[in-house]
Amino acid sequence: MPNAIDMQEIARLNANFLEEYTSGDSIRKYTRQTAGYGISYLLDHDYGKIYLTVIEKYVPKSIRSRGIRLWEFGCGGGMNLVHLVSMLERMGIRVDVAIGTDFSPALIDAARSDARKYLKPELASKVKFAVAANENLLKESVKGLGLKEIDLTGTFDLLVGVNTIRYCHRLKNVGRCVEGIRDLLKDGGVCVNIDMNNRFPAFRSKLRHTGKKLDENEILLPTLDEYAQPFAEAGLELIAKKNFCWVPHSAGRGLTMVMRTLSPVLNVVARSRGMRSLVISKKKTAGRSARS
Repeated sequence: MPNAIDMQEIARLNANFLEEYTSGDSIRKYTRQTAGYGISYLLDHDYGKIYLTVIEKYVPKSIRSRGIRLWEFGCGGGMNLVHLVSMLERMGIRVDVAIGTDFSPALIDAARSDARKYLKPELASKVKFAVAANENLLKESVKGLGLKEIDLTGTFDLLVGVNTIRYCHRLKNVGRCVEGIRDLLKDGGVCVNIDMNNRFPAFRSKLRHTGKKLDENEILLPTLDEYAQPFAEAGLELIAKKNFCWVPHSAGRGLTMVMRTLSPVLNVVARSRGMRSLVISKKKTAGRSARS
């Protein structure tokens, strides 16, 4: 249980993060039209390949034909989820429902707008967004979705988080976040978590441009093992854990192509320094789970 000083620090960090992710700059950074070329490339390639591989390997063909259930936590402006839904349609994989949650009301509003703008009406009707913090996925999302917890619990085939779970580590509530993920997944369901690699030091350099001094809690980046540990502790099976990706989200076309060309060599000589950490975990089937 956090002490009073910890609670004050957590409240301060929460306020700072909310201020950061309700700004106009954040909306431009995390929505499709104004995001960097790099993230568009990754959604089509590195990230997209991971999603498709997981779905094809762990989601039964019968469900892919009938309609899979997706959830992105910390979805920001919805760019990743909207792109994934559109990609699955092109691949002939049906979507039953796709839910995106984020703690920023401004970003959720932007996500709803982008879904209407970039998806066909029939597909857009399957994509729903709600304001919910990562540590309270179930309890806070039901109000915005107009559903009950029982309607969501244990019903999702795939949960995805990109550049979001590090904030749970900073706020010391990552265990609650992962418990929510576990509770949303159906037996055999999979969570794909992608976040910044603490062994890629250039991430910290951008902090020099904020104009204010930040403490260690605000810039904390977990190690790959630290990203994975909460999933194992929650009883999920770790099926992949690695560093990857050399293309910055904000890269322009030129830098993206340069890093794409260099990626095979960098993966051989310095994979542990890749920009991203990837943890893929699976909910054990009934009878094997510690929670059976």
